[in-house]
Amino acid sequence: MSQAGVAGARAVPDPEVDAKPRRRTFPADYKLRILQEVSACSGEGEIGQVLRREGLYSSHLSTWRQQRDEGALRELGKKRGRKPKRQDRDTERLKRENARLLRENAQLKQILAIQKNNRVPHASPGGRETQGVQFSLS
Repeated sequence: MSQAGVAGARAVPDPEVDAKPRRRTFPADYKLRILQEVSACSGEGEIGQVLRREGLYSSHLSTWRQQRDEGALRELGKKRGRKPKRQDRDTERLKRENARLLRENAQLKQILAIQKNNRVPHASPGGRETQGVQFSLS
C-alpha cells in the first residue's frame, strides 16, 4: 500500500485555530462533583489521575474549594447575564422617585384636608369676616 493511501485513511485534525480563544467554564454542579470525587481519593496518585482524566489543573481544585467554602458555588448556579442598561437603571430610579412623590402628595392632601376642616375664621381688612361670622373691631 502506498503512503498516500495510509495517510488518507487517518483522520487529520483541523489545523485551524479560532481567532479568539474561549475560556473554559465549568457549571457549579460539575465543580462540586469533582471536589467530592477528589475528596474520596485516598491512594497515591489518584487525584492526579482525576485531574488528567478531566483535563484540569490543581489550581482549579484550590479555587473551587475556596468558592465552596465561601458559599459561592450555590450562587454560581444562578443565571448570569448582562448588567442592566443605563436606560433600565434610569427607568427604575424614576419609578422609585415617582412612587415616593405619590406618597408625599397623598400625605400633603391629607394635611390640607385636615387644615381645611379645622380652619378658624378670621377677619379680613375692612372688618368683614371670611366665613360669614361678623367680627367687631371695637
